[in-house]
Amino acid sequence: MRIFGIGSEAAAPPGVPHTSPTHPSAPIPVQGPGVGSGIRVDLGDSGFRVFPVMLGGAEFGWNVDITNSNAILDTYIELGGNAVHTADSFSGGRSEHIIGQWMHSRAVRDDIVLATRVGKHPDHPGLGPVNLVRAVEASLTRLRTDRIDVLYLDSSAGAGSLEDTLATAEWLMDSGKIRALGAFGFRAEQLVEARILSSAGVPRITVLDVPYNLMRTSDFDQDLRLVTGAQGIVLTPSHPLEHGFLAGVHRSREKTLKSVRAAQIAGSFTKRGGRVLRALDTVGAELGVPDAAVAVAWLLAQRVVAAPIVNAFAAAHVEELVQGVGVRLTRAQLAEIARASE
Repeated sequence: MRIFGIGSEAAAPPGVPHTSPTHPSAPIPVQGPGVGSGIRVDLGDSGFRVFPVMLGGAEFGWNVDITNSNAILDTYIELGGNAVHTADSFSGGRSEHIIGQWMHSRAVRDDIVLATRVGKHPDHPGLGPVNLVRAVEASLTRLRTDRIDVLYLDSSAGAGSLEDTLATAEWLMDSGKIRALGAFGFRAEQLVEARILSSAGVPRITVLDVPYNLMRTSDFDQDLRLVTGAQGIVLTPSHPLEHGFLAGVHRSREKTLKSVRAAQIAGSFTKRGGRVLRALDTVGAELGVPDAAVAVAWLLAQRVVAAPIVNAFAAAHVEELVQGVGVRLTRAQLAEIARASE
């Protein structure tokens, strides 16, 4: 007599195709939201709570096609992420278009804290009142949404009158088209001016994007650090891996110079860059995580940082990067990394 049960070939009822039952040693299927969905930090005074790693869309529509872009976005959400950043100038707007299509097809707009940067699109450059309104309207159309949660103003395109820019942002906020204001490329004195203007009722800048990582600390200089700290502005640093260098992928000087700007790293690669990578290797081996996760963890250990903006070329990269959220570097490990980066 054959005994049917778990792990054996159970007889199927008449008319029902036979399917092999799951082996008792098979992993239990995971259902429900990812573990990371419970990990949220305040995005300054913006009113939003986000996963401590913000997914950037700089590669979408450029080095990453729409299929792989969707896979990257899907993986990020499955791992608990909820904040997506792009810009109207990324791939001429194609990045926003891909993200908009993805949000619409997955019906996840209300679950996403959506951020975009404006100021450098060739059709409406700068932050003058007319072009700022046109840029926001165009981004809303490409993103297939009725509001932008965090609008980053890119002053590197030429800010013009900051008072006019913030007054226009106030109108956009009152219209419900934007919810919070961020900045990119702002100097310390511009942030001070913006805070003075906010006393007249225009929106406050609550988030700042600065290229900042272990190999590039000069952009976030002492004055800028002091002003952001005094104003309670949080940092969402871009280029957290220095164009992939801190992921440990490009170890030779020749490959590194192809992946990052020579002026920024060429002179220090043989010494400082090598020291930093060795420190990341050592700490990563101790913790059992990749170098990229250690680099992200180092940023999150900086008090002013809320969520680095990370760009990915593949879904596997997202899995590596989000591991940094769960890493808590010890004082000894932070000191070791700090010595290497000097």
